[in-house]
Amino acid sequence: MTQQIALVTGASRGLGAAMAEQLAARGWHVLAVARTVGALEELDDRVKAMGLPGAGGLTLAPMDIKTDDAMRHLCRSIHDRWGGVGLWVHAAIHAAPLAPAGSLDAKDWDKSIATNVRATGMLIPMVEPLLRAHQGTALFFDDPKIATAFHGAYGATKAAQMALARSWQAETVRIGPRVMIATPAPMPTATRARFHPGEDRARLADPRAEAARILDAIGDYGQAHNHA
Repeated sequence: MTQQIALVTGASRGLGAAMAEQLAARGWHVLAVARTVGALEELDDRVKAMGLPGAGGLTLAPMDIKTDDAMRHLCRSIHDRWGGVGLWVHAAIHAAPLAPAGSLDAKDWDKSIATNVRATGMLIPMVEPLLRAHQGTALFFDDPKIATAFHGAYGATKAAQMALARSWQAETVRIGPRVMIATPAPMPTATRARFHPGEDRARLADPRAEAARILDAIGDYGQAHNHA
């Protein structure tokens, strides 16, 4: 049997969860990575409740992307089981509380660097061979409004993450894997709620609809079928 395999890091909530749901509905088997077991189980329940013929399933991987050994073990397990992945969606992000640049909290700053920059830099070389094996696509999410007042920790580390993604994108144009960067519309996620308290969330884009739009927009992501 053949099946397309997707790896979604940051799959428990927000756009990451919506991407996992959309991919499963389109027949992909999704390896859903996040720290929160309960949120992953809720995601699994929602996917099972779809009851769509031919829908893919989930493998839940409750782990912290900042733990190098755990992520190496996961990538090795993916290689041994499926040989590679057709799509990597990197939606994991730490959104530190709003604060003036002159009053950054050391713990929030360190966690922002560890999650948004260091973990991304460590994951790219781990996942790249898996993507190359199946002519896959890596997908990152940009945020154009990061250089604004009180967003220093988030803005600086998100910009660094995007610099890593764009460097990788430029390096792999000819040799692969394909690296895509999407800019989602504003959505009622927990991350946005931290930055825009009291906002009228009814006007924001639905994460599931936005996930579907992005998947359609990036086109022939991971068209190679993976062998299960």
